[in-house]
Amino acid sequence: MRVLVSDSVSDKGLAILRAEKDIEVVVDTKMTPDQLIAEIGKYDALIVRSATKVTREVIEAAANLKIIGRAGAGVDNIDLEAATNRGVIVVNTPGGNSVSTAEHTVAMLLAMARSIPQAHMSMKQGKWDRKSFTGVEIQGKVLGVVGLGRIGREVAKRGIGLSMEVLGYDPFISEDLARSLGINLVDLDDLCRQADFITVHTPLNEHTRGLIDGRRIDLMKRGVRIVNCARGGIIDEKALADALKSGKVAAAALDVFENEPPTSSELVGLDNVVLTPHLAASTEEAQENVAVDVARQVVRALQGKSFRNAVNLPSTDPETYEFLRPYLSLASRLGTFLGSTASGSLEAVEIEYTGDLAELDVGAVTNYLLQGFLAPVIEVPVTIVNAPLIARSRGIRVSETKSKDHRGFPATIRAKAVGKEMQRSISGTVYEGSELRIVEVDGYRVDFEPAGDVLLIPHVDKPGVIGAVGQLLGKENINIAAMHVGRKEIGGRAVMLLGIDGSPSRSALEAVKTVDGVLDVRYVRM
Repeated sequence: MRVLVSDSVSDKGLAILRAEKDIEVVVDTKMTPDQLIAEIGKYDALIVRSATKVTREVIEAAANLKIIGRAGAGVDNIDLEAATNRGVIVVNTPGGNSVSTAEHTVAMLLAMARSIPQAHMSMKQGKWDRKSFTGVEIQGKVLGVVGLGRIGREVAKRGIGLSMEVLGYDPFISEDLARSLGINLVDLDDLCRQADFITVHTPLNEHTRGLIDGRRIDLMKRGVRIVNCARGGIIDEKALADALKSGKVAAAALDVFENEPPTSSELVGLDNVVLTPHLAASTEEAQENVAVDVARQVVRALQGKSFRNAVNLPSTDPETYEFLRPYLSLASRLGTFLGSTASGSLEAVEIEYTGDLAELDVGAVTNYLLQGFLAPVIEVPVTIVNAPLIARSRGIRVSETKSKDHRGFPATIRAKAVGKEMQRSISGTVYEGSELRIVEVDGYRVDFEPAGDVLLIPHVDKPGVIGAVGQLLGKENINIAAMHVGRKEIGGRAVMLLGIDGSPSRSALEAVKTVDGVLDVRYVRM
């Protein structure tokens, strides 16, 4: 598999990629957009920072691309809609540069409050000017933090440590959590009215572009000071420039800009603006952290293993992810079993989560199950990203239900495929944190490891059926490695699960169907 690294990343991250024998790494940070479009079809993965623009044209040219890794938090340089439609996973590294960005934000705030860059330049020019650079204290002032994600919380913590009163705005955080962090949660307009210093820490998207515009600047106190170390475009630069000229905004400190480099921005020429060239995450520690993190995620994704921080998939916090990790693998295998053994026209997939899983956000688990379910029967590539879209496009209804009833297990996943002429269900659980088990097929209790090559054989529970199947497989030189039979009553219907060594021929499967008492045979490669 080939990985293209088109922006500069730490050598420690590259070392992780190069340590994998089945991965070839190409580093080319000088590609033009046209060159990237021409070359991207050769690669299975792409790793970028903020410089490379992964446009729809790039993604449509990427015939083999499976994953885009962003060494950093922001993904506004990647067309997420195009990636999702093509089934390309996009991962980022939201935690690796949180401290670096928070520290830079506070450094910018202090430099702005005390006019340190301007005083520095004055000294460099041979001046001793103590009157022009009178600053303001930050102790006791109100700091408004817009966006209380990882970085926003780190900034708030440092603001509290500097004896500031901290207001926060974030529509996706509870008042109880904000209170526990020492933050007074308010709406955005109130934050603008009350804050002496305002710093923004949101992603850039259709909801946040121009979030701080002329109207909200008009709400602010005269003499307010504004910091942006998040993304250019969150603050309307024209409105900010006008407010800086009029004195409504006393000063601003900007690390990011609507266009980078900001060669045509009038903000660059204003004396009351502190500027840095997108440096907030540029520390040795942060660059190593994000490079190592993104490399590990790309390797795991290419090897078909579970990973964190997919931005076009349901996401979870690290603690929840660690709990869910074995269930992601289980869900994929249950889906594969269901998709390989179902028949006829499919109408719906019904998924039920019980026990401990009922308390969690299981969106990612559902995606893994759908990918496993669709991949055996769909001609186009199916990934955990585009699986829900493919199911919807084919008229397959997908539903989730939850039950706190443990049903004898800490947690289970039960999936049912429903068609006009059939129903097939399967349930699974995880033993002792890592052992995957199928515990039910079509309502019959079983205990079977979902791995390797498996035969599902519904049959009549009567003497001789199991022996006859074993003898027939032996004649076909197929070894039985594992077996479990589930039944509800003596002499009724039953299901047989056989783990076998190697894939059976079509003729062998047809021969098994001729055994007296065998009702059907389905082959699954997990």
